[in-house]
Amino acid sequence: MARLKGPVLTLTPEQESDAVHKLQRFLSDRFELELLELFGRDIAPHYYNRAITDAHSLLRERFESLEVDLWALEKD
Repeated sequence: MARLKGPVLTLTPEQESDAVHKLQRFLSDRFELELLELFGRDIAPHYYNRAITDAHSLLRERFESLEVDLWALEKD
């Protein structure tokens, strides 16, 4: 099974919260765009589609394994 890559950068909870607030303020000030709106509209679908692809790959591997196990149970 393929392992998913971990985060490239790890922040403390305080650093992450600070970064999110700064990003929200920047987007709101510059583009009058809320972070959740941006995430929901533009970013979340990519994560959702990746999750579907990963689930499909995992299920395919599991079903192939089950198929091999079932063939092994077949009597001559």
